[in-house]
Amino acid sequence: MMSISQVRNGVIDELNRFNELFESVLSHDDFLLNEVLKLIASRKGKQMRPLLTLLCAKVFGDVNQHTLLSAVSLELIHTASLIHDDVVDESDERRGLLSVHKAYSNKVAVLSGDYLLGIALKNVALTGSIELMDLVSLTSQHLAQGELLQLDINSKNLSYEYYMEVIKNKTAELFSACAKAGGMSVGCDTATQEQLSRVGEYIGICFQIKDDIFDYNPNSKIGKPTGNDMKEGKVTLPALYALKQVESKDYNDIARLIQQGEATKLDIEKMRVLTLEQGGIEYAYSVIKDFADKAHQLIDAFPQSKVKASLHDYVEFVCERTV
Repeated sequence: MMSISQVRNGVIDELNRFNELFESVLSHDDFLLNEVLKLIASRKGKQMRPLLTLLCAKVFGDVNQHTLLSAVSLELIHTASLIHDDVVDESDERRGLLSVHKAYSNKVAVLSGDYLLGIALKNVALTGSIELMDLVSLTSQHLAQGELLQLDINSKNLSYEYYMEVIKNKTAELFSACAKAGGMSVGCDTATQEQLSRVGEYIGICFQIKDDIFDYNPNSKIGKPTGNDMKEGKVTLPALYALKQVESKDYNDIARLIQQGEATKLDIEKMRVLTLEQGGIEYAYSVIKDFADKAHQLIDAFPQSKVKASLHDYVEFVCERTV
C-alpha cells in the first residue's frame, strides 16, 4: 500500500519550507486568538492540498515563493472552511479531536475562521499575481456554494448528478485550485494549467468519495464517528446507489428524514444495512477507479521526472488511504 512518506519524497525540502511559512502566520499577540491558532496548527494532518500544489509546480519548474504563498493561502482557506463547516454541521470532532467550536464556542470558531480567510487573502496578495488572487477568491466562493447546495433539500437531491455537483464545489474545486496554482506559480501556459486543474478535480472527487466510504467503516482512526454523515443530514454516493437499486418509497422516505435531520438511529442503521447489502460500497470504489484512471492518463502526458512519479503515487495514496 502506498504511504504518504513515499508521496512526499519528491518535495521534502519544499514541504519543509511550506511548513515554516504556514506556521509563521499562525500566531498572534491576542491570547485567545493565539490559543485557537495553536490548536489549529497542531492538527495539520497529512497536508494533502499543499503537497499537491508543490508536486504540480515541481513537475514543470522550481518551487518558488509564489508557489509557497499560494499553497499557504489555499490551505488557510481549507482550514477556515473546516472550522465553519463544523459549526454548520454541529460536528463535535475533527480528526478525532474536539472541533474548534466545541473546544471554545460557535462565536470563537466563526471569527477564527474569518481571521484565517483574511490571512489567506493577504498571503496570496503578496504574490502580486491577479490570476492567483482570482483563483483563491473563486475557490473560497465555491466552497461556500457547495455547503449551501448541501443544505438545500428538494426533490433533486437524491441523485448522482446532484451529489457530484456538491462534491465538485466542496472538495474537488479546492484540489483543482491547488494543482492549478502550482502550475501558475511556475509560469505554465494556459493549456497546462487547465490539465493540472482537471487532475486536481479528479483527485478531489476520489478523495471525497473515499471519505464517504469511511462513514461505513468502524475504524476509530478515521477521525469522525461511523454514520456521522447521515447524522449530519448527508446522503452520499454509496447510499444513493443503494436507493436506486431498490426504488423503495419507504427507503426514500428515510433518506428524506436523514436530509432533514429527523432520522432516528434505527432509520440510519436501516440505510447503512441497505447500502452494504446493495453493493453501495463496491459501486463507490468503481467510481473512484474511473476518476483515478482519468487523473493518471493526464499525468502520463507530463514531462518525465521523479516528481511525475510522485504525482502518480499521490493519486494511488488518495484511493488506497485508510484514514
